Amino acid sequence: MVLLTDKLLYMLNFMFLKLKIEIMKKLFTLILVLAVSFAVNAQIEAPQPSPSQKIEQKVGLTDVTLEYSRPSMRGREIFGNLVPYGKLWRTGANKNTVITFGTDVTIAGKTVKAGSYSIFTTPNKENWEVVFYTDTQNWGTPEKWDDAKVAAKVTAKATTIPMDVETFTFTFDNLTNDSAVLSMLWENTMIDVRFGVPTDKTVTASITKTMNGPSADDYYTAARFYLESGKDIKQAVTWIDKAIDMTKEQPKFWWLRQQSLIHAKAGNKKEAIKAAKASLKGAEKAGNADYIKMNNESLKEWGGM
Repeated sequence: MVLLTDKLLYMLNFMFLKLKIEIMKKLFTLILVLAVSFAVNAQIEAPQPSPSQKIEQKVGLTDVTLEYSRPSMRGREIFGNLVPYGKLWRTGANKNTVITFGTDVTIAGKTVKAGSYSIFTTPNKENWEVVFYTDTQNWGTPEKWDDAKVAAKVTAKATTIPMDVETFTFTFDNLTNDSAVLSMLWENTMIDVRFGVPTDKTVTASITKTMNGPSADDYYTAARFYLESGKDIKQAVTWIDKAIDMTKEQPKFWWLRQQSLIHAKAGNKKEAIKAAKASLKGAEKAGNADYIKMNNESLKEWGGM
């Protein structure tokens, strides 16, 4: 009887211990789940004090991208104080301001290869030194400056503008087929840096290659480019006339409009008027008010009405 009791107590203790272990395992799992859930939910998102911006701009045929962070004034004096004069500045906030050129460009007469560059500046009261630097992996300015990594350096005039720009801003302005101006604005200061792109070289090479067997579209595109770029207008006349002749069965009023402008630029007023009237007729048939207006204005100007 005693042995049976001892055995029973042993079994009861074993069962109790096993139950205790299972309860502890479940309790541990529950605590772990709650801890992870709390950690995830405890991550608070808040706006960055200097938010990032990405700008994409097509200049001629060149894709240009700029990525930077934008600090704000917040009542502070900026240049000569928060951003000291005569000291290298990251030109923005946080990691490097990076500009990427899709083709080779020219800056201050120097060729800068296609690729990505950090923009560093040294502000001064009258002018700034702007540097395009090949190392883009710095947080702030480089610990050790390497002149071999300077792709281009520009001295740009510091222009005072008549209002405060609260948040540091980059813009691409004065866009042409061959160049653009990269502007920096903050507080009451503006800095402009012009860069050139190889549009003329690229298009001219493309035209030369394509003219071995050009289509009407090729002639039209080449003629329009020559008109807009101020190149050989006689050559533009030849090309636009070929384009129009190749499409005379189904004339395009917008092509005829360009033909009229090219002939007018070449001094061929009679041909310009003829093309403008044909363009007007097509525009009226298509119900295109813009081209109707433009052609009427040109015909009045050229004495065709």
